[in-house]
Amino acid sequence: MLDQARVMRALENVYDPELHQSIVALNMVRNVAIEPSGRVALDIALTVEGCPLHQKITDDVNHVLRQDPEITDVAVNLSVMNEQERKKAFQKAFESAQQNRAQGATSAKPNVTPPTTSSNTRQAPVIGPLPGQGPAEGMMSDANKTVVIGIASGKGGVGKSTITANLAVALNKLGARVGIIDMDIYGFSQGRMFGAKDKARVNEQEKIIPWQVHGVYLVSMGMFVEEGQAIVWRGPMLGKMMQQFFTDVAWPELDYLLIDLPPGTGDVALDIAQKVRKAKLVLVTTPQEVATYVAHRAGDVAKRAHQEIIGVIENMSYVLCPHGDRMNIFGSGGGKALADLFRVPLLGQIPLESTVREGGDEGEPVVVSDPESLSSHVFLDIAARIKHRIEEEAAG
Repeated sequence: MLDQARVMRALENVYDPELHQSIVALNMVRNVAIEPSGRVALDIALTVEGCPLHQKITDDVNHVLRQDPEITDVAVNLSVMNEQERKKAFQKAFESAQQNRAQGATSAKPNVTPPTTSSNTRQAPVIGPLPGQGPAEGMMSDANKTVVIGIASGKGGVGKSTITANLAVALNKLGARVGIIDMDIYGFSQGRMFGAKDKARVNEQEKIIPWQVHGVYLVSMGMFVEEGQAIVWRGPMLGKMMQQFFTDVAWPELDYLLIDLPPGTGDVALDIAQKVRKAKLVLVTTPQEVATYVAHRAGDVAKRAHQEIIGVIENMSYVLCPHGDRMNIFGSGGGKALADLFRVPLLGQIPLESTVREGGDEGEPVVVSDPESLSSHVFLDIAARIKHRIEEEAAG
């Protein structure tokens, strides 16, 4: 007999393509109605308004239900979750990803032994070869499966480092293994944003052990210098440091490695484009015309180096007033204009919220410190869009 339970069992085989969970488990299926004729009507509550994958979800629902010989027609109505429902859906996806990862780690049983202290007084945890650790070229090798993404702006002060930190945590919440290289050598800040203060340690293979905070692996110049100490280096030294961060760090097996690039289009940006040939790029701007004008230069360098630009993120897009109206303090349209110029998607618009700044100052990115905030949801949506695009490319 065709009933609601039978329909729901069938829909358990339809997965949200961004969160990789059943639409039934995520509570996306609502108001299932079955007519005597065998026509099934239902609502699907999307996690975000304007979800770019709504058609795929609709098609999958139709395909699965029409396998039942008693179902003669399917009608899908799309709606959008409220904030509380969205929070629960993301939490469900995060918990499931963590559980799957833990099961995978248990079965893998990597060779790791407890920390010891080396004879030269440096803290040197003795660890075996990390999963996926390859030859000396490591992350720079074309054979390495880690997706390398540079976060660039061309201009300082647009929130590039804040976006890098929150995007890394958001990708991790979606089940990905993520690392960050803080390549802003003169203006390094990722350590502070993650609350990491320990100085660099090495393992028995003399590889630098990255910080691990909020599920993200991280290396930065902050591991090597005292608080407030300036870095006074010429160009060649920057290239050597970049090489070290890629090849002399005991990186675990990562899905994504985000590079917090310095402002401008100098040596570091060129080295990443030329030496890490598989690296992709995300451009960060504000709505302001001057920020977009400078970010265009960073994108131009990428294009000349045949580097793929994934999309544009517009930061400090607006302030959401208590009564619900938006104030466009820095103007509007800059991110969309930059995205259109390079013919790439505008991945998201991040509002100007004090919780974002507070999270960075306190060592807890807002995706961790205030997961219910509007900014957190936008970061998670951007991470899901990037993840989906990368997975689509990998699938061919």
